[in-house]
Amino acid sequence: MKKFCLISIALLSVGVAHGQQLLSLDSCRALAMRNNKQLLIAQDRLSAAQYEQQAAHTAYLPKVGLSGAYVWNQRSTHLLSKDTQNRLTHLGTNASTDLSQTAEALAQQSPQLAPLLASLSTPMVSTLNLAGQNIVNALQTSTYNVYAGALTLTQPIYLGGRIKAYDQITRFTTQLLGAQRQHLLSEVIYSTDQAYWQIVSLSGKKRLAESYVQMLQKLNDDISKMYSEGLTTKASTLTVNVKLNEAEMTLTKVNDGLSLARMLLCQLCGLPISDAIRLSDEASDELPVDITLSAADTAQAFALRQDLQMLSTSVKLAEQNVKLVRGSFRPSLMAMGGYSVMNPNVYNGFENKFKGNINVGIALQMPIWRWGESRYRIRAAQALAESQRHSYIEAKERIDLQVHQAQFKLNEAQNKLRMARKNMEKADENLHYADVGFHEGVIPASDMLEAQTAWLQARSERLDAEIEVKLAYLYLSKSTGRLRFE
Repeated sequence: MKKFCLISIALLSVGVAHGQQLLSLDSCRALAMRNNKQLLIAQDRLSAAQYEQQAAHTAYLPKVGLSGAYVWNQRSTHLLSKDTQNRLTHLGTNASTDLSQTAEALAQQSPQLAPLLASLSTPMVSTLNLAGQNIVNALQTSTYNVYAGALTLTQPIYLGGRIKAYDQITRFTTQLLGAQRQHLLSEVIYSTDQAYWQIVSLSGKKRLAESYVQMLQKLNDDISKMYSEGLTTKASTLTVNVKLNEAEMTLTKVNDGLSLARMLLCQLCGLPISDAIRLSDEASDELPVDITLSAADTAQAFALRQDLQMLSTSVKLAEQNVKLVRGSFRPSLMAMGGYSVMNPNVYNGFENKFKGNINVGIALQMPIWRWGESRYRIRAAQALAESQRHSYIEAKERIDLQVHQAQFKLNEAQNKLRMARKNMEKADENLHYADVGFHEGVIPASDMLEAQTAWLQARSERLDAEIEVKLAYLYLSKSTGRLRFE
């Protein structure tokens, strides 16, 4: 809801800026937040970290994969050598001599079997040759075209705590980048507020310089008339002229500085630097400033400061990195299963058909000896984690000092504003009496110049004190981490 309101303010302010060229502090903040390129980059990095965190969660779940392959071979695989194939195909022929000798020996012993043995000799040779050929054909393969495919499933059982450590690392990384974006956001708001109040200050200085120039022009006219009537000296006239020239030069410098300050604010808000913007507070003669003393809460700063949260998260990241390094040297256990098909297959002899096979199993990997690598890497990670802890403690001490310094500056600025307002009242009264006395001829021109200069200085100091209080409040809010909520 807050983000929607800020965007709405920005859109309204743009419309007003292109019409009436009027911007408020909130609209400048909203424009700067919306158009700052570093904020957009930080948001993109945060989105990437969030997606990485979601990806890390999937490491707990089983992974399913599908793979396939086709291979063409120039030559086929042969399970039998050519000599073996030749012997098998001529098995009966090679054995015919032995068969003939055996038949003759039987015929000599049993002459009545001679005709039968003669009739069986030729068929037996053919039968053995055919049997040998069948064996060769059965062992003949055709692997010119090979097809294979597999559907696999893997489930991590124990990886030494690496999955959990990586999951925590991505979570802390997301928190770190979120805090970094918020810190950058507070810096953008701080820079925008500074530029805004710089313009308000210079606009007030411009009005004061214009009023002072008008005073001196009137005084110059009066002193010139008095000189022409012989009521004053040439030195008084020249003194007033010098003061008038100095005031006009100061006005020129203020105008130039105001133009540059407007360009800077336009750049921060993402507007063309040539836009003639006007701020809602720059026409105010007196800024609404709270001069009541307020106490800063260091504990609140520790809870809200994004840079401290970044360091705290960095400590957690370093601790998880130690676990990740330690887990990489522990045993890992994976369960796996799958279904594979191939053609040709060897599940029923050697066939040129697609046939599949279901397989399940577990895989264990255990490092045994690494020459102390694990000890060195773990100690290195622990040393980095310890350095992050020291940085966190140092940051807390620095923030504590910043909060107290900001409180001191705010109290000092509030006291200055009180005194500046009192001095301005006295300077206004003194200028009034000096003006009356000068026109009645009882006060010289030098006293009138002194009263006008004191009036200018008092009003300038009051404006500076008001802006200083505004900036002191701004710095205190930044020091305590509350700036992004305002």
